Amino acid sequence: MTSTTTIGVLGSGRVGSGLARALAAAGHEVTLGHRQPPERASAPESGAARTIRFADQRATAATTDIVVNATPGDSALTRLSALRNELAGKILVDVSNATRHSPDGLPADLCYPGSSLAEQLQEALPATRVVKTLNTMLFPVMTAPSSLSTPPTAYLSGNDAPAKAVTAGLLADLGWHPEWIEDLGDITTARATEALVLLVPHVLRRSGFQPFAVSLAR
Repeated sequence: MTSTTTIGVLGSGRVGSGLARALAAAGHEVTLGHRQPPERASAPESGAARTIRFADQRATAATTDIVVNATPGDSALTRLSALRNELAGKILVDVSNATRHSPDGLPADLCYPGSSLAEQLQEALPATRVVKTLNTMLFPVMTAPSSLSTPPTAYLSGNDAPAKAVTAGLLADLGWHPEWIEDLGDITTARATEALVLLVPHVLRRSGFQPFAVSLAR
């Protein structure tokens, strides 16, 4: 993107923290939203170009232009529905997958078969523009797509074309080339990419934790 944008990242785990650091390094003002108000909320973390601020998730959603959902997918709908007012009029970039886990902690089943987390979020948040992306890869690839030997694909699903264009700009800031970004269409197409997460446990059990993405080859 050509201009600085304030971005809120909901979820402070490996996915959320990695995205926050990379977006701050790209020059954006980033707030990392924790489930509970953190003690360090007033002590920004240094980024490569800016600082990452900390706040609770409600304040994060209320005070930023674009919000990234990196919370656990199985509880994201309840969590974000409670932020309906704070998210109204904003772009919500959803990178989560809603799954039930097997005993080894890997995805086993979809929480919303015949639908998707992104569709459920869009229905619950009609005043918010939901865009699904970055959910078909292990998290290190999200912020370092060039690290793979084969060009990866980042899919986009959403009802709002301008919102998808803004999201594509954020992907570019993370190192994604335009030809690696595939716009699949409206939000219902997210059910296809979310279903791809069911490949992940089989790959990990056979190959171990090695970064990969589910990509198109042409």
